[in-house]
Amino acid sequence: MNSEAAKAADDEHYSDHAPFQARKRGVIPFFDGLGVRLAFMLAVALFPLLIIAVLQSTSVVREAQARSEAALMGETMRAVAGETRVIQHAQDAARVLASTVQPLVGSDEACSNWMRQISGAFPEFSLVAFIPDSGKMSCSNSGKSYDFKGQDIFERMMTADRTSFYVNRDAPVSGTSVLGVAHPVYNAAGDHIGIIAISMSHSSLSLAKDGPKLADDRPLVIMTFDREGTILTSSDGLSNTQSHLPVDRSLKLLAGNGAVTFSGDSNLGIERVYSVVELVPDQLYALGSWPAQAASALSPFADISPVLFPALMWMASLLVAYFAMQKLVIGHVRKLSSAITSFATGSRIVGNLNLSTAPSEIRDLAEAYDRMTETILHDEAELEDMVHHKEVLLREVHHRVKNNLQLIASIINMQMRQARTPEAKGLMKSLQERVISLATIHRGLYQTSGLTDIRAQELLPDIVRQITRLATGPGRHVSVDCHIDDIHLTPDQAVPLSLLLTEAMTNAMKYASARDGKPKLDISLNKLEGMQARLSVRNTVDTDAPPLEAVDGTGLGSQLVNAFVQQLSGTIEIETTNDEYLLNADFTLRPLVESELRHEERLKSRKHETVSEESN
Repeated sequence: MNSEAAKAADDEHYSDHAPFQARKRGVIPFFDGLGVRLAFMLAVALFPLLIIAVLQSTSVVREAQARSEAALMGETMRAVAGETRVIQHAQDAARVLASTVQPLVGSDEACSNWMRQISGAFPEFSLVAFIPDSGKMSCSNSGKSYDFKGQDIFERMMTADRTSFYVNRDAPVSGTSVLGVAHPVYNAAGDHIGIIAISMSHSSLSLAKDGPKLADDRPLVIMTFDREGTILTSSDGLSNTQSHLPVDRSLKLLAGNGAVTFSGDSNLGIERVYSVVELVPDQLYALGSWPAQAASALSPFADISPVLFPALMWMASLLVAYFAMQKLVIGHVRKLSSAITSFATGSRIVGNLNLSTAPSEIRDLAEAYDRMTETILHDEAELEDMVHHKEVLLREVHHRVKNNLQLIASIINMQMRQARTPEAKGLMKSLQERVISLATIHRGLYQTSGLTDIRAQELLPDIVRQITRLATGPGRHVSVDCHIDDIHLTPDQAVPLSLLLTEAMTNAMKYASARDGKPKLDISLNKLEGMQARLSVRNTVDTDAPPLEAVDGTGLGSQLVNAFVQQLSGTIEIETTNDEYLLNADFTLRPLVESELRHEERLKSRKHETVSEESN
């Protein structure tokens, strides 16, 4: 019956959507595909932009920029020629003095005369001096003495193992802003004994120009810097250096790259052309820059036309492409996505998707989605009916098993009344309690919520109440305290745990006693760290109390307790003191997914059996 109904539903579904499947395709099959449509629209939209960008922007902007960068490289090299010459003279002089000053160390007058001879040959040198490691300068062209000890510049010069450069905005000896060259001095034994320091005032360096004077409409700014990115000189003054530097490149990164040219924005946001020239390999560099507009002044519209027209065409192409995508793809995809999302989040109301104007790929996808939703709805309805039916049957099985066990317990009770010896009555009473415990467990299995998991808070307290009622009477009262955490158990663990609790309580009830005549029993199930759990049964014991007549000593309860603990794959620990008996059973909670998988496998096997029976 179910298979015939499903077939009828499928036939009705396909008949309803027959017009959708038979919908007329595009007039020209070649243009019916989504890829062809998008490619054609984008090609039409981007074709003007391609023509303008290649013919105008590339041919004008790049050519002008290349000419500007090449011109700037030549102007920079000419502009720094004189300054480079002076700095190289200072380097050479520092190396010569470092190799010849050692015999004069100790004779301040002879050493100072030698320094004066060097400074006389180079008028740009404001200071030529030998500074020992102590920092107390007494050998210089100025004849002055000065103690440099403790100054940062002096400490850096002393630690350098080769020629180094420094900038001092307020030199104490020269009395002006200077660029300095320092070279280490070693004695015959190879020990560091001091440095040769040569200072050149920035004003004298700015006058050392070898090339022709630049025009005022092409303001060229020249800076020199070392390999650490420290600015040594600037043609526009050291106070204005930051305004001319590129915003996205540091001088330290530009050092070591050789001769390079590039364009970029300065720290003031002005577009400039930059050129880097290596003055001293791996030590000293020059940076030249001028405004990009002045460098490429081809016409009044040279800075507008190469950018404005491509930008306008690019914006127009984007608008065309955007509306084309909205019309051909995005609108249809959003409809389909909204329907899929709604169905995936649980909504089972499937609307009629009107995608008649969509490309063939999207129409095919919508048809597949429509068939899929109908199939899923049909299968879910059958599965829900089957699960509900199986759930009712399973609860009915647990209920009938409980009734049968209660009937067995009643038969045992009738037989126990006819027993003549106390031993027989005790054995039959113990058997009756175990059967009643099984009945209680099955009653809990069909009364608790869920088929794949069982709540311990619903099952175990009922068992505790049942055992307490059977083990107490008018002549014997035990105070019972029960605490059960909210733990979800699989049926494979719920049954042995319930039986373990039953046997542990039965034994505790038998031997519970107290000096004040009020025995106590504490029962708890606690969840520990991770997936661990612990069942604890604690009862008071009076060692001086006489044993009860009803207590048997067969040891069957202890054997059952150990057996149930093994079924739980746990461990048991028993502690006995003068007034207390404690049983702890630790075990690992099994993931509920195991029970769910077994439950699904049982449903699948039963469904397969049902289908086989119907086919037979």
